[in-house]
Amino acid sequence: MGRILAIDYGRKKCGIAVSDPLQIIANGLTTIPTHKLFDFLVDYIGKEEVEEIVIGYPTQSTGEESESMKYIKPFVNRFKKKYPDMPLQWVDERFTSKMAFQTMIDAGLKKMARRNKELVDQISATIILQTYMEHKQGKSF
Repeated sequence: MGRILAIDYGRKKCGIAVSDPLQIIANGLTTIPTHKLFDFLVDYIGKEEVEEIVIGYPTQSTGEESESMKYIKPFVNRFKKKYPDMPLQWVDERFTSKMAFQTMIDAGLKKMARRNKELVDQISATIILQTYMEHKQGKSF
């Protein structure tokens, strides 16, 4: 069984989370500049067994695609050309940044630490991954 890797795709930075090999626990991995994302994934997939990729699907409150999709789709197309057999799943990412911020508050992080956008992105990716894994395991929300 391979890992599941999740991406919280942003115009400047991307939060990355990954499951353990048994796909039980979601962990934040890193936050990287968006322009380095593809190279990071090629390197990571070359070192670790990754079974599938999960990427946040940005939507508006109406459920329609967010304008951010015009930046994400070219990345996804490039990824699918390089890894045509790698499953890529979309997960609604609405409110993940707010949930990440609340998680930081609940964890007792000081105000300065909560301003760390990279940590917010990484926690958002972890929430996206955890949501997907719970859905995959048939757990209700």
